[in-house]
Amino acid sequence: MLEFRILGPLEVTGDGGPLRLGGPRQRATLAILLLNANRVVPVERLADDLYAGAPPVTAVTQVQRQISELRKALGSASSIETRAPGYVLKLAPEQLDLTRFEQQAEAASRALGLGQSELAAEHFRGSLALWRGTPLADIADEPFAAAAIGRLEEIRVAALGQRIEADLELGRDAELVAELEQLVAEHPFRELFRSQLMLALYRAGRQADALEVYRGTRQMLADEFGIEPTTALRDLERAILLQDPSVEPRSASRQVVRSAVLVVASLDHRLEDLLVIAEPLARHPTRELIIARLLPEARDLERSASRLNLRRASLAVPARSATFTTVEPAQDVIRLATSHDVELVLLDPPDVDATPLPDTLAGILDRSPADVAVLVGSPAGPLTSGIFVPFGGSGHDWAALELAAWLSSRTSCPLKLVGTEAVSRGDRRDASRLLADASLAVQRVVGVDTEPILVHPTPEALVEAVEPAALVVVGISPRWKAEGIGAARRALADNARPPVLLVHRGPRPGGLAPRESRTRFSWSIEARED
Repeated sequence: MLEFRILGPLEVTGDGGPLRLGGPRQRATLAILLLNANRVVPVERLADDLYAGAPPVTAVTQVQRQISELRKALGSASSIETRAPGYVLKLAPEQLDLTRFEQQAEAASRALGLGQSELAAEHFRGSLALWRGTPLADIADEPFAAAAIGRLEEIRVAALGQRIEADLELGRDAELVAELEQLVAEHPFRELFRSQLMLALYRAGRQADALEVYRGTRQMLADEFGIEPTTALRDLERAILLQDPSVEPRSASRQVVRSAVLVVASLDHRLEDLLVIAEPLARHPTRELIIARLLPEARDLERSASRLNLRRASLAVPARSATFTTVEPAQDVIRLATSHDVELVLLDPPDVDATPLPDTLAGILDRSPADVAVLVGSPAGPLTSGIFVPFGGSGHDWAALELAAWLSSRTSCPLKLVGTEAVSRGDRRDASRLLADASLAVQRVVGVDTEPILVHPTPEALVEAVEPAALVVVGISPRWKAEGIGAARRALADNARPPVLLVHRGPRPGGLAPRESRTRFSWSIEARED
């Protein structure tokens, strides 16, 4: 039986030892199949990933050749099946190190939730021992690899944070200090490691050092982002000052971890439009808003910060705000989203219908660790008349559907799915079955009902169908680098009403994902199992 390893350089081993694979393109093809093990990968998706969203006219032939060569390299023990509309690599759970990691991490999380800290720490150590270095390090320069490697690193860090949580509950405080100091140095903006270091220091009898970590954290966040620490970190500092029993082992070491919706407004007056979307999404005890204004010049800094602070204080949901100048807005948005537990980046950059897309937006879409939603147009007050989702079944369409269902569940706004009807009377291949599958997935995960709408497959028909909507949520084309947002998307974006939310899937699980998905490589309502 073959064993596949991607938690480090790509490796395949058999009974006779490691197998020799071909060049970077062949290894990249295998990696894409492994990252989607036991799921059909369409030929077009393989071509897009291999050729950075701009495949040549011979791309399908090239993909077929790579699959043929892979089958020869892996021999009869492999199971790359042809299944419309592409290929699927069939693997048993024990054949892929990523699957074994996920299984052990899930078992560890369950044990931690049941208070079985010793068992949880053991499982987490076993799962982390499967990592041999930077995942897919030998093909890191391939076009698809950056997002995959970023997600893999995310799940490793999530498992590491939970392993340390288990060790803290076991009272291993003094021995954790050095490791946590190193993790804080490696991940300076991750507040989880800083809070764990504060706990370890306090419980090791070093209260002053624990409080110094908080002061350093607050200063760092102020200098870098102009933002305050989370409520959980401030509460921890207060508990340490008061020597509260809640910070003793086996009590309240497990803090409420807040995930965030990051709102980035290009202009002060556009913030209100974004908050119509963002505020309902943040209505949950474990979620907060982070509102950022990134300015090109310092002259508007004080006025903008004052307005932002006043607006933040009026919100009915937990929120933090940051206002600072930047010459690299895309990089700073990515840094904010990466440093905090952001599930969605919501923004309103100009020229969204340009081809190619502006560098700032393209940079955010290319590197964001979370889903990105771009608001075009202005919602006319609260969302009441319906959220419409043009749905074709691509990965970004599923991300759009998940975001729309998340928003519908928080606003009670009806959710409507728009698909294409059969082109001719003799053609039965309309989108009704696809819409039904999507509807069942949404009902199962969120409990939100949907209404199907079939339209003629033209941009004009789509625009007419969504005219009554309060908001249209659209997945950006997987070929966005080459095509911008596509003709239908531009037609929607050019239409003054209704407003359009363009959605691009990121490597982190979105707002509907359960907390245990933090250590899974992928999660979607499309593939969720009950």
